[in-house]
Amino acid sequence: MENKLIEPFETTTMRLVKSEDLNHHGTLFAGRTAEWFVESGFIAATTLLDPKSIVCLKIHGMYFTKPVKPGEILKFSSKIVYAGKSSLVAYIQVLKKDIEKPLVSGFVTFIHVDDNTKPISHHIEITPTKPEDIQLYEEAKNLKKK
Repeated sequence: MENKLIEPFETTTMRLVKSEDLNHHGTLFAGRTAEWFVESGFIAATTLLDPKSIVCLKIHGMYFTKPVKPGEILKFSSKIVYAGKSSLVAYIQVLKKDIEKPLVSGFVTFIHVDDNTKPISHHIEITPTKPEDIQLYEEAKNLKKK
């Protein structure tokens, strides 16, 4: 089977931070952020593969730069930036209105699996052309070495 060439493209999800999403400091709980972070990357992966054939392997990092307060609306911007034989790596940024720098950013690796959850090839090749996407491709590629 021939590989399907894909240029990275963005998918977006939005979240309203509510009281049940807060930690003991009254700011967004990191565990809830991780849930939404992985979900956002998963949604990006489902633009390329059947959701039933995708599992999360690893969160490579979530870097927090600012706290988030209740009532704020967050934009989760995700794109698949690298593909291995059976893996897809999503880069996710969490943004807030009026702030240019992401509040949270990082990578998540997903694996394409068969009905028995054994890794199988997805025949996808990521072909970045924009400088930002080329940099993310290289960063994601190097995650396998860590």
